[in-house]
Amino acid sequence: MAMSALDYRPARLGGREDDSVPPELQTQLQGTPMLPDPAESCPGFEKHVKMVHGTTTLAFKYKGGVVVAVDSRASAGAYIASQTVKKVIEINPFLLGTMAGGAADCSFWERYLGMRCRLFELDHKERISTCAASKVLSNITLQYRGKGLSMGTMICGWDKTGPQIYYVDSDGQRLGGPLFSVGSGSTFAYGVLDSGYSYDLTKEAALDLAQRAIFAATYRDAYSGGTVRCYHIDKDGWKRVSEADSMDLYFKFKGEVKA
Repeated sequence: MAMSALDYRPARLGGREDDSVPPELQTQLQGTPMLPDPAESCPGFEKHVKMVHGTTTLAFKYKGGVVVAVDSRASAGAYIASQTVKKVIEINPFLLGTMAGGAADCSFWERYLGMRCRLFELDHKERISTCAASKVLSNITLQYRGKGLSMGTMICGWDKTGPQIYYVDSDGQRLGGPLFSVGSGSTFAYGVLDSGYSYDLTKEAALDLAQRAIFAATYRDAYSGGTVRCYHIDKDGWKRVSEADSMDLYFKFKGEVKA
């Protein structure tokens, strides 16, 4: 019996030859062992893998610029895959993007955004605005809506209009605002931010608030942890301000933690 090397149709035809296979190929395939149809022997194999994500990222504006803070834990369900993930993508010297959702999706598309921003600068002889950069990413994710992308990112930067933050997700939604937190630990971070946020904060107070908010998430959320990284963006561009292990922050802020 002849068998197609391209599919499993002979197995489903009950031993009859597949007329779509050329005669010369049928001769070559004489004696090819029968293979089971995976749709019958492996039911459910075609289903998408269920991805479980966990992280905490935040960004907010204040009178001195933008503060961005993230954790560094990557999880796959209950398994901690890494404690050293860099969740801030440096798009250009004045733009940062955060990662929440699928690490591969966020990393690829934000690096692609960096390329598009550079091309804009070369074409127009000026730096792209934060608003325009976020719109580029939003248009991209909208095209892939429903295709399995998993992204919840914040595009943060400083342009002619001053400090700006835009939230963009994998459904193409785009929203500007003064304060955002994204990820499984965001509910805990919002609790700290809502109680301490003010536009008139000093730089030191703003950085301390961001650090405390991420720490609160790492303390309560099992999917957040590792190193807490803080960035600051002003008219001179972004700068990484601090990196602190969440365990060290526990001893720093343990007086504020309630059992």
